[in-house]
Formats: sequence, C-alpha cells, structure tokens
Amino acid sequence: MFYYTYEDSPLGKLTLASSDGKNLTGLWIEKQKYYAEKAPDKKEKKDNLPIFIATKDWLHRYFNGEKPRISELPLSPEGGEFRQMVWNILCEIPYGEVFTYGGIAKRIAQKTGKKAMSAQAVGGAVGHNPISIIIPCHRVVGTNGSLTGYTGGLDIKIKLLELEKVDMSCLFRPKKGTAL
Repeated sequence: MFYYTYEDSPLGKLTLASSDGKNLTGLWIEKQKYYAEKAPDKKEKKDNLPIFIATKDWLHRYFNGEKPRISELPLSPEGGEFRQMVWNILCEIPYGEVFTYGGIAKRIAQKTGKKAMSAQAVGGAVGHNPISIIIPCHRVVGTNGSLTGYTGGLDIKIKLLELEKVDMSCLFRPKKGTAL
C-alpha cells in the first residue's frame, strides 16, 4: 500500500508519501519534475500517520528558520545503490552550505575505488531524489557557481537557499540549461 497526504508550505502544496506507513518514502513539491513518478495505483490518503505528523512538524520548523536534523525522521527513499550513495552524501551537506556535483562525484569515486565518476551521473541521481527539501538536493550547485539542476525549479531552489541564509554572492542563475 502507498499512503500519502498533502501539506501547504511557503513553496506551494507538498505531497508526502510512505510505502509502509512508518518511513517517509517521498516528498514532492507540486509540479516538480518526476513528481511521485513511482506511486503505485493502489494508494490511500492518510493524514494522521505518525510519520506524516512528524514530517509536517519538521517542515514547519524548517520553514520557520529552525535547523531540524535529517536524522529526526525515518527516511526510506527508493532507488538503486548509486542513487542511495548520492542521496546519503546529500544528507551530509550542512544546513546553509552548498556542495558541487563534481565534489559529490569525487567522493563517490573515492568510496567505490574508481579513478573518476561522472558529475552528470550524479546530477541524474540528485534530480531523482524522491524526498525533496529534507534530503537537501537544493544545496547542490555547479562547480562554477551555477544554480542549475533543481527539478522543483530555480525559483524554489533560490528560496530554499535564501531561507537557509546561504551566501549567494558567488552563485548565479544560468541563462540556459535544464531545470530552469
């Protein structure tokens, strides 16, 4: 069974999902690319699951400028081994800081004993993060400071980074590219 609920936020309507009723498996911003792409046909709206109550509390604190820890919530994003590695690294990016796709690629290459790893492959995994905001894919930028690559759209990425008081002086909006 796939359970879901909705939550209003400063970014618009959010959809929260759990495939087991205990762990958060999805959090999507309305109209986000890959929005609930793996939701099964059999689903049930359940507003009062403990995981949804805890997640809504986490989100309220986050949007009020607090710094709730990712570890407060039981997360279970569904994806292959490579994507899981990328999402785990995303969870290590500190609140209010950014990291690059290339930096993540280097860390994965080191972890796997490879000579190099493609930043584009990392970008694909970042873009398919099923638990937006909490697994902070918005904190990933291009090596040159480009804000490209957020499936929720650049305006939302910028709002999240500004909420976290990221120093935006070295970051810029690309003139062309994906996820603008």
